[in-house]
Amino acid sequence: MTAELLMSDAVAQAQAIRHGEVTAAELVEAAAVRAEAVDRVVNALVTPLFEQAIEEARGPLPDGPLKGVPFVLKDLVATAAGVPHHEGSRFLADYIADEDSEFVRRCRRAGLVLLGTANTPEFGCSGSCEPVFNGPTRNPWDLSRSPGGSSGGSAAAVAGRAVAVAHGNDFGGSLRIPAASCGLVSLKPTRGRNPLGPKLGEGWSGIAAEHVITRSVRDNALMLDITSGPDIGDPYWAPPVGGSFLESLRTERKLRIALTIGDVHPDCAAATLEAARLCEALGHEVSVAEPEYDVEAAERAGLESWADGTAAWIADWAERLGREPEVDEIEPVNAYLRELGLRRSAADHVRTVNVNHRIGRQLGSFFQRFDVWLTPTLAMPPVPLGHLVEGEPEKILEREGAYYPYLFVASQTGQPSMSVPFSWNEEGLPIGVHLMGGFGDDLTLLQLAAQIEEARPWVDRLPTALEAALAGEVRT
Repeated sequence: MTAELLMSDAVAQAQAIRHGEVTAAELVEAAAVRAEAVDRVVNALVTPLFEQAIEEARGPLPDGPLKGVPFVLKDLVATAAGVPHHEGSRFLADYIADEDSEFVRRCRRAGLVLLGTANTPEFGCSGSCEPVFNGPTRNPWDLSRSPGGSSGGSAAAVAGRAVAVAHGNDFGGSLRIPAASCGLVSLKPTRGRNPLGPKLGEGWSGIAAEHVITRSVRDNALMLDITSGPDIGDPYWAPPVGGSFLESLRTERKLRIALTIGDVHPDCAAATLEAARLCEALGHEVSVAEPEYDVEAAERAGLESWADGTAAWIADWAERLGREPEVDEIEPVNAYLRELGLRRSAADHVRTVNVNHRIGRQLGSFFQRFDVWLTPTLAMPPVPLGHLVEGEPEKILEREGAYYPYLFVASQTGQPSMSVPFSWNEEGLPIGVHLMGGFGDDLTLLQLAAQIEEARPWVDRLPTALEAALAGEVRT
């Protein structure tokens, strides 16, 4: 029963516990066994907390909507008290978190049980998950390929059926890239929808967002019900929806959808076009269109924001740890970005933020005419390990930009966007499509994703390479 439940989503797992079909301890213990086996193959976890999680599940748990369901916390930004926190960096090798982040507190109040922390590239600054400190995470669908980044460990754990829900965060696509790479669902919420406290009011000048990676749309919606809303002292928050995301998933509303495919791999183009045709079959109006904005200025501001944020992030950690990093404690790409950021002035940074805001207004006009912008999530299928980490930093950053051309602008402007698994190519690799909505309109994206999921179910698809490896077969 517990093994079967691990193949289900979090809502089904919680229902089984609530109805007495299985205990929380039995489910968490089964998840620990599965996670240990999965981790040996894909290297998803950094700090397993199996014994602690089982003990917690045996005791009284908060009577929340996901009582007794195990989850994984990405080892970046969000922290759990008393748990090692490394952010993929040798610089943080000995750091132990001193408190739960507000996001984690809300997860615990919902009854979720922390099974461990998940791998991430150093400071989350990569579209892959290959930190020097912890080693690479492998894609459960093809062990020679990247699971995406920066929430790659979380995605591998969910795709591998160790957990149904895993925390992640998104600066330039760090939830959506691994979701697309691993055949999963992830929403980057509207700026200010989920809290970043108590240590942060906003992430990287309002670009970064916290949320989760899941297998089902309803899990993603429920988690937004659980975690969203202002925290004490937040500098701003997203407009309230006025109800439950989960309970509002079903709708008869007909949407105006803009379609852009662009210069991408044929598999990604075909999936996006097929998704557009499905949307039309569902009764939505689809038009070939894309927003008019200064793409060159947006790309330049994106790199500048990345550099400024990296420099500030490392400076914050240096202050917290009471020392500057040694030369070999920061990976080359982050050292490069840090140096770029340190060479810029405060005035330079403010001007970059203003560019991001200007792009936001330009996209805002577009979303007066359309409800959703449909594009490929990635420009190519999941890339081989090494593709986004090998070579000179400038070349790596160029490859990053080419890999996910439509993702970063949603982060710059604070608009909600999500990746939905839509198809698998001839090599058995998942291909995602990307949905972007107007500011504050997370619900419309979830509703459309739920319709796509119902028409083209994906939850029961198992990662072939991982399952073959667990069965003792040789498959790479």
